[in-house]
Amino acid sequence: MRWIWIDKFLEFNSGQSAVALKNVTLAEEHLHDHFPGFPIMPECLMIEAMAQTAGILVGEARKFEEKVILAKVKKAVFHHYVRPGDTIILKAEIESIAPEAASTVGEIRRGDELIAQISLMFSHIDNNLAGKKFPEENFVFTDMFNSLLTGFVETETAE
Repeated sequence: MRWIWIDKFLEFNSGQSAVALKNVTLAEEHLHDHFPGFPIMPECLMIEAMAQTAGILVGEARKFEEKVILAKVKKAVFHHYVRPGDTIILKAEIESIAPEAASTVGEIRRGDELIAQISLMFSHIDNNLAGKKFPEENFVFTDMFNSLLTGFVETETAE
């Protein structure tokens, strides 16, 4: 099972920036255990939501020709909790991009309130310097991820 931690893109500027939305609901099972009686969205899942937002941005910048994976969390600073009923906005920008890697910066907000600042590094694993081989199919950018871009990015259709 693949978990998607963003609900939709609000803005998508190819090769530059993306803005995504996540509605946090008590219907998400992980909130029942984290923490009983005071459910909050775990910080690691907010990092994953930012990784999905920024990773799709990085992948799309190269037309999804490379497998992009999270390589490093450079910075993750959290200022507030996120609770069921909250809507968070994830803003990601490409800081730099090269054949083997990309760097992004981002923030998460609830309205005007800054929730987190997150900087990430991504690896283009087909261009890795270690020479490791990976499957030919793009197991990173599945149809589920690509469906999030509907309306923002023109995709080629199979004939």
